[in-house]
Amino acid sequence: MSFTLAQPVHSDLLIKKSRFIGCVQPVPDRAAALAVVASLRAEHPGAAHVCWALMAGGQSAANDDGEPGGTAGRPMLEVLRHQQVEGALATVVRYFGGVKLGAGGLVRAYTDAVAQALLGATLVPLVRQRHLQCAVPYALEGLVRRELAAIGAVLEDVQHGDDVRLAFALPAPEADAFIARLDDAAQGRVVWPTA
Repeated sequence: MSFTLAQPVHSDLLIKKSRFIGCVQPVPDRAAALAVVASLRAEHPGAAHVCWALMAGGQSAANDDGEPGGTAGRPMLEVLRHQQVEGALATVVRYFGGVKLGAGGLVRAYTDAVAQALLGATLVPLVRQRHLQCAVPYALEGLVRRELAAIGAVLEDVQHGDDVRLAFALPAPEADAFIARLDDAAQGRVVWPTA
């Protein structure tokens, strides 16, 4: 099972005079992640590096930002993968303290900065959503709305015409049982358009 983060969580490590400021936070996609990285660069103009790793929207990416190849972004990404975190951005801002850490030391420092932040994170199970549509007679609109509310579905659109057409999203694992329950309650009067 994959998880996402409830809110951003930070870490702050001092390793051989270098400061590593880590953060893991929820993001929906790469564009949002790049905006966060840009704001960190503006917020920390004196930082030597702003490294990051992204797992979001089925994509992954990592950036070493000038550190030796494979010593920052990739290890940070591996921490996210190991913890099965999705929809998340890990960033580490490094202020160089004058002592070189070597490749192994950098990998440990960046890994630790992300791992320490994740220790304080609230992980939320990531439940895939399934988007459905149905059409019902006006007399059944209330029933459908109650059933949607009971399962925690998100009503996305309602159109009133010859009948009532509802578009909604609900947790994918519950979709088939919901369809069967609604068909039974409505005695077969729900129309499920095929894509």
